[in-house]
Amino acid sequence: MTDAPTALTIVDAVIIPMADGSDWFRGWMTVGADGRITGLGEGEPPRGGGSTGSGGSGAAGRVLDVHGAFVAPGFVSAHSHLFTSGMRGMTPGEPLYGWVGEQSTFISAADADDVYWFTLHGCLDFLGNGVTSAYNFTDSRVVGKYDAVTDTREIFAIRPEEYLLRQIDAARDAGLRTMNAIRLDSEFQPAEEAFEVFARAVDHVKQTVPAPLDLGASVFGAVQWSATSQLAHDEVRAMDAHGIGNQAHFLETSEALDQQREKFRWYEEAGAIRPGFLFGHFVHPDAEMSRIAAEKGAGMVWQPTSNGRLGSGVADIPRYRELGLPIGVGLDDQSCTDVSDPFQNVRIGVYTQRAVHQDAGILSPREMLRMHTLGSAEALGVDERIGSLEVGKFADFLVVDPTAPDTGPVWDVHAHYAFAMSLRNLKQVYVGGQLVSQNGRSVHPLAAEASRELHARVRAVAARAASRSTSRLAW
Repeated sequence: MTDAPTALTIVDAVIIPMADGSDWFRGWMTVGADGRITGLGEGEPPRGGGSTGSGGSGAAGRVLDVHGAFVAPGFVSAHSHLFTSGMRGMTPGEPLYGWVGEQSTFISAADADDVYWFTLHGCLDFLGNGVTSAYNFTDSRVVGKYDAVTDTREIFAIRPEEYLLRQIDAARDAGLRTMNAIRLDSEFQPAEEAFEVFARAVDHVKQTVPAPLDLGASVFGAVQWSATSQLAHDEVRAMDAHGIGNQAHFLETSEALDQQREKFRWYEEAGAIRPGFLFGHFVHPDAEMSRIAAEKGAGMVWQPTSNGRLGSGVADIPRYRELGLPIGVGLDDQSCTDVSDPFQNVRIGVYTQRAVHQDAGILSPREMLRMHTLGSAEALGVDERIGSLEVGKFADFLVVDPTAPDTGPVWDVHAHYAFAMSLRNLKQVYVGGQLVSQNGRSVHPLAAEASRELHARVRAVAARAASRSTSRLAW
C-alpha cells in the first residue's frame, strides 16, 4: 500500500482485477495522489478511503460512482507500431510483404514532424480505445524496401536522429505508458556509429520521459530482414550494454518460410534467445524452434486481428501455453487492425483458436483477458507496475457499462466482459487515476490538433511518395 493521500475513490463497481488468485467482486477502489492504487475491496469503502483493513465507511478524495459498471485494468498492447495511424485500409488484399512494401513506400516520404503527429494520433487512438500501455516499435531511420523473394533491401536514405526521437516524444506527450523499441541500424551505417545512435536514443528516453510513463527501452529485433548473421550479434551486444530486452518480428507469415527459419538459428547461435527476448507473431515455427524458445526462457507476442487481416495464419497458443512460454497480446499496426479495438482483439483471439482446434474449451474468456492485460505486462517484464488492479500498481483502468447500450443480464462476468463488451460500452479511460478519454473522445488538449495534423500531413506525404507508390488516397 502506498502512503499517498487518497485522490479518487471509485464506488459501486463490478471490479475485474485480473490479478492471479482473485475473482471479480462488487465494491470500491481508491487511488492515491501518486496515481497508484491504495486499496480495493468488496462493499462500501472504508472511512477515509484506506486499505481493506480500515474500519468504518465512507469515501475519500473525489468520488466516482460508476453505478454498477465494470471497472477493469487498461489493456496492454505488447506489440504496436503507433506511427501507422494514418494508414488504415491500405492494401486491403495484400499479405504481409505486399502490405508492408506499400506502407514503407508511403512513410519513406515522411519527416520528423510528420512522424511526430502520426505517432501522437496513434497513441491517443490507443488511449481512447482502452489501451493504456504499449510496446511501440519506432519507425526506423532507414528509408528502404525489403524484397522477401530475393531477401534483399533497397535503401533510399538514412534520416536524421530527430526522426527517431520525435516518436519517443509523441508517446510521452500523449501520456501513454510506453516501452520504446529502437532498431539498431548497424547494417546500413558504420557499426560503432549505429551503437552510438542507439545509446543516445535510450538516453533520450531516460532523460525526457517521466518515470511513470517510461516502461523502458528495447531492441527492435530486425534479423528477419537482415542479409547476414552479424546483426544478431550486434543486437545481443546492445541488449547486454543497456540491460534491456528484444522483440523480433519472426515467422509471422508462410512467405519465404525456409529463409525465416534459418535466421532463427542466427539468433540462437548469437545467444539472443533468453529471458527478455520475445518473438513477435511466431505463427510458423517448427516444433524444435518452439521447444528451444521455451527452454531458453524466451516468450512470444500474439496479434490475432493483424494475423487475420493479413492472412498470416493462426499461432498455436495452446502449444505455447503447454511449453510455458510467456505470451503477450498486441494490436500491431493501426494499418493492419484498422480499428485499434482490444475488445475485438480478444474475441478474434478466442474465436480463431476455438475454430482451428474445433474445441470451444481450448481458451476461456478469462485466460484471453489475462493475456491482453497482466500476461502482456509479464511478457514485457513490467507486471510490477501495470496489467492488473492491485494495491501499489498504477491506477490504469476502464469503466465499461454493460447497460449502455444494454447487453442484457450478466451470467458470467468474465465472459460478458470479453464477449459482449465493445467500444460502444467503453465510457471512461483512466491512466494513473486521471481521466484521458470519455465516451470515445480524448480529453487531451492536443487531440483536435492531432487529428487536423494527421489528415493534412498524410495527404502531403502521400503526394511526395506518389512516384513510388501504387496506393492512392480516396479523400
